[in-house]
Amino acid sequence: MAPHVGENTGARIAHTRKVRRLTQRELADLSHVSYSMLTKVEQGVLPPSPSVIGALARALSVSVAELTGQPYIEELRTDQLDGLINPIREALNVYDLGIDPGVTPRSVDALEQQSERLCAMVRATNIKQVAADLPALIHEATTAAHMGPSDRNWRLLASTYRTVYDVTTKLGFHDLCSVALDRMDWAAQRASDPVLGGLRQYLRALAYLRASDYRTGKRLVHLGMATLAQAEPGRVRDAVTGQMHLGAAVLAGRDKDRDTAEDHLGEAQRIADRTGPAEKVYWLSFGPTNVGAHKVSVLAELDLYGEAMQSAQEIAIPGGWPPSRLAHHHAEVARAQMWTGRTEAAFKSLMKARKVAPQQTRYHPAVRETYAGLDAARRRLPETFGNYGSWLGM
Repeated sequence: MAPHVGENTGARIAHTRKVRRLTQRELADLSHVSYSMLTKVEQGVLPPSPSVIGALARALSVSVAELTGQPYIEELRTDQLDGLINPIREALNVYDLGIDPGVTPRSVDALEQQSERLCAMVRATNIKQVAADLPALIHEATTAAHMGPSDRNWRLLASTYRTVYDVTTKLGFHDLCSVALDRMDWAAQRASDPVLGGLRQYLRALAYLRASDYRTGKRLVHLGMATLAQAEPGRVRDAVTGQMHLGAAVLAGRDKDRDTAEDHLGEAQRIADRTGPAEKVYWLSFGPTNVGAHKVSVLAELDLYGEAMQSAQEIAIPGGWPPSRLAHHHAEVARAQMWTGRTEAAFKSLMKARKVAPQQTRYHPAVRETYAGLDAARRRLPETFGNYGSWLGM
């Protein structure tokens, strides 16, 4: 069942439910979502939270992306982004073909420099340029790895595949993210790099978080930590371990397990106190600020929106914090503000997210759900509210 263009999530849920020949009461019972919540979501009166969308997707036996409408093809076409995806897909497909006689790769130093530059651009949310540059880098890095198979060359290729994951995730091509993670694992094993191997399991866990399979996500985090334990002790291993605890906290939060979520947040805080700001370690944005931002996310996942807002007020965001992470934080705060009735403040937070990272924000599902919730609230909002909706494609 393809997403219906122009529909909101509630309408897609209603359409899929009818295709499955389920009544609202039957779907509510199957998904363990309250009947009242389901009816309001289908009517567009209430925006569904990620956990509600996940529960309904599993009950309907469809992907979360099918209910949210990702990828947002019409908007991608408007931004000339849709045409950049197929070259990436084709570049991923030649991973095991050996040396390409039509490709003359640059030096490993030059390729590593470009790989790092693209990672930095992703954090700056210049997604379009990264997507345009990726295919050529993948082809060069693939040939370089086959020409001179060394840990360094395979590590470069694994890192490039990780950037593919970052880009395709932000644009909503979740099928392609899975391919990128498989390729990353393939290259990381050849690099004999436990950090990359553990990182891959962490990213995989996040994919299962988006799919609302929390049990598998938790198992993957556990496996990733076990893999990472084989790495040399030090700041790099600490930062990646700390980020895994943050991912595990969000998984537990969405699964409504507050005690486990707080345990992971506490461990991440202890590690962050030791590492300090470590945003550039594998470009994970780890550090004390990210722990605070994840606490807001966890509280929102637990539907404790008042506590989430209070926690957000306690965070001092340093200058130069990665725009990709800052925009996501603004989106989380907006959701909490919307659910506590602070509609004007919520819209201001959405505007901040757009200002900081327009390309990322436009394709962020939570931004769209929050905007839909504000629209349904029928409160007085600035004239720019309608313009924002047009920009989102809503």
